[in-house]
Amino acid sequence: MISRGDFVFTIGYEGNTAVVDGAMKRRHGSLSAAELAGLGLYKQALCAAVYDEAAAVAGRPPSRKSGGEVRATAAVLEEILEIYNRHQEHKLGSVEDLKRLFGVFEVPEGVGKVLVI
Repeated sequence: MISRGDFVFTIGYEGNTAVVDGAMKRRHGSLSAAELAGLGLYKQALCAAVYDEAAAVAGRPPSRKSGGEVRATAAVLEEILEIYNRHQEHKLGSVEDLKRLFGVFEVPEGVGKVLVI
């Protein structure tokens, strides 16, 4: 599976290669999903929460990016939705709407390489 930092800051895919924004990853890679949402980085926040959810399903502990506190992924997703709705004119009704808006549903399988630009 692709690393959390690479998935969160992926800007696109070319075949089995993930193209990652290296500057954003260096600047914001240590932040939690909620912290990313607070900065207006909604897609990255959503990616972080989706990655943590996939890690939990796979039996790995979720990321501890929030001061050592581990929170349920559903609560984090709802918080991201709340932060988004607080700052945007067009309100979304559900986490699924947020996922559709940003096109983030799951961590892709089969990513063999990462290209950091």
